[in-house]
Amino acid sequence: MEMVWEGLLKAARMVVSGDPEVLQITLFTLRVSGTATMISVLIGVPLGLFLAFRVFPGRNLAVSFVNLGMGLPPVVVGLFVSLMLWRSGPLGFLGLQYTPAAIIIAQAIIASPIVTGFSMAAIGQLNPKIRLQILALGASRRQLYWLLLKEARLGLLAAVIAGFGGVISEVGAAMMVGGNIPGLTRTLTTATVMEVNKGNFDVGTALSIILLLLAYIITFSLTILQQRGRHS
Repeated sequence: MEMVWEGLLKAARMVVSGDPEVLQITLFTLRVSGTATMISVLIGVPLGLFLAFRVFPGRNLAVSFVNLGMGLPPVVVGLFVSLMLWRSGPLGFLGLQYTPAAIIIAQAIIASPIVTGFSMAAIGQLNPKIRLQILALGASRRQLYWLLLKEARLGLLAAVIAGFGGVISEVGAAMMVGGNIPGLTRTLTTATVMEVNKGNFDVGTALSIILLLLAYIITFSLTILQQRGRHS
C-alpha cells in the first residue's frame, strides 16, 4: 500500500511540475492510440455494416474471424507485424520497423476487429422494419446506410470506446514493433514495463496512474457524448 501512495505522490509531482519526458510520452501515447482508433473506425464501421446486412457464402466464416480477432493477443499481432516489417520481410523496404507508424499499424489491427464486432452487433440489433421504412420513402442506398448509422450511433460510440480501450492499454505489440525508443516510440505502457524491470516501482506506479487517468478522461468524454446522443 505504501508503494501505491508513493506512486500517487510521484504521479502528482510529475503532472504538476510538467515533467517534459512524461508529457512527451503521454502526448505520444494519445497520438498513436488516437490515430489507430480512427483507422479502426474507418475500417470497422463499414465492415460491421456490411456483415450486419449482407448475406453471402462464407459470411459465418467471416464473422467467426471477426469474433476471433476481438480476443486476438496483442503479442501475436506484434509478432506478425514485425515479421512483415523486418528488413527481410515483405514490407521491409518501407523502413517502418521501430517507428511510430509501426505501432499505429499494430494497434489498428488490434482495434479493427473490436470496432467491427461492436458495430455489427449495434447495427444488427436495429429493428428490420426501419430499413424497409427508409427504402419505402425512396432513400438511396447511401442515404439508407447513413440513416442506419445514425440510428445505431450509441452502439457505434461504444465500439469506439472499446477500440480505444483495447489499444491504449496494450504493451506487447508496441514493445515488439516500436522498440521502446526514448523520444521516438516510447509509450506509457512500455515505459511502465521498463521502469518496473529496472526496479523503479514508484515511477512505474506513477506512469500507470497517469495512463489510467488519460484513459479515463478520453473514455469519460466519449461516454458523455454517447449519453447526450441517447436523449437527442
